[in-house]
Amino acid sequence: MGRILRALILLTLVASCGGSGGKDVSSRDLDNACTIVKKNPGFMRAFRKTERRWGVPVHVQMATIYQESKFKADARTPLRFALGVIPFGRQSSAYGYSQALDGTWKEYKSETGKRSARRNNINDATDFMGWYMSGTKERTGVAMTDTRNQYLAYHEGRSGYLRGTYKRKAWLVRIAGEVADRGVMYQQQLARCRVR
Repeated sequence: MGRILRALILLTLVASCGGSGGKDVSSRDLDNACTIVKKNPGFMRAFRKTERRWGVPVHVQMATIYQESKFKADARTPLRFALGVIPFGRQSSAYGYSQALDGTWKEYKSETGKRSARRNNINDATDFMGWYMSGTKERTGVAMTDTRNQYLAYHEGRSGYLRGTYKRKAWLVRIAGEVADRGVMYQQQLARCRVR
């Protein structure tokens, strides 16, 4: 095998191990809020900043991020396939920690003036969630502490939430209940651990 070919194979292997700079949370840590924030101190700073600015509690943010991306910076929706084998795009434009859609992300950047915000940056992703959930409270009256209904509005969009589109989706109602349960679990865990 030639030197150049070996070098290319090695470069490809190294690049495939890259990812998001080590900021993703290990799957074995996802059920422990204390471990998540202790291993990623920047996460707690971002959560608290969003809580101060927008009023969304840390545990609500964390439960929503868990459901949307499992704390993966570069999370994307699955690919769609034609004829079961030919990939032809993703299920939606959702991307990053918050799984914000292209159009909603553009609206967020325009309204907040954060032109350089990135969906794979935890600070920007949590600020986006705060902005969105704050707007949900204004438009629908859903309290910031109501993890279940904030998640339903986050998933369906505010108009869809107000129309009750989630009521025809038993799977989504079940998931929203799981998000609410995780929020309670994270809240209880965070109350017992010391995080800065």
